[in-house]
This record gives sequence, structure tokens and C-alpha cells, in this order.
Amino acid sequence: MGKTKKDLHPSIDQFKEFVKKHPRLVKEVRAERKTWQELYEDWYLFGEEDEGWKQYRDAEEGSKEEQKEEKNDFLTKLMQSLKKMDMNEMQHHISNVNSAIANIQQVIQQFQPNKPSGGAGPSAPQHPFGFRKD
Repeated sequence: MGKTKKDLHPSIDQFKEFVKKHPRLVKEVRAERKTWQELYEDWYLFGEEDEGWKQYRDAEEGSKEEQKEEKNDFLTKLMQSLKKMDMNEMQHHISNVNSAIANIQQVIQQFQPNKPSGGAGPSAPQHPFGFRKD
């Protein structure tokens, strides 16, 4: 029969509590950078208050490090994508987008009321469609 919870050494329960306070340790094990045995031995030898545990202690600090890693990953992926792009094709797409924007601006300008440049001219705005009442 296997060991029950009562049969475990008290230090194992203390180590479990320690891991709960340092959730980044779980990520280290899952990423295969550390093993539970190594972490337990370090914890047993150095104790909970060792400076080496600070990186695993603060969840906010850990998330900042993760964000930095994610940014680095994003930049790496972006640079790899840029290397793979055909610049002539990109220039073609950019010029198509620019011409589409220019066309949209022309359509918008056609529907805007003409503003008189000086004091002369009608005071009422001119509409693009000259409907009159009969």
C-alpha cells in the first residue's frame, strides 16, 4: 500500500506550502528547467528566505518578466516575417491602399458643402443635389 498523507515527512508539507507561495516554481518545472527534486533540495539546503527565491515569490514581478519575454518573442516573430516579405509586393499593396484612400477622400469632398471663399456668394450652403420644390 502507498504512503498516506499522514506518512509524509513534515518537511514535504512545508515545501508544498512554500510552492503555493511561489507559483512560478510550477512553471519552471513544466518548462523542464528544474525538477521537483532539485527545487526541494535547494529549498531544504538554503531555506525559504534565500535571495534566490525572490524571482519566484512576487507574482507581479514574474508577470513583468513574462511580458518582457512575450514582447521579445513578438519582435522576433515580426523580424522573421519582415525578412520573408517581398518588398516589391508590399510596395504594390501600399500604393493600392493609398489610391483607395485618395478615392474615398475625393468622394467625401464631393458631398461636402462648398464654402464661400470671400464675402461674396450665397449665404446658404449648396447641396450636391439641387432639388427644388414645385
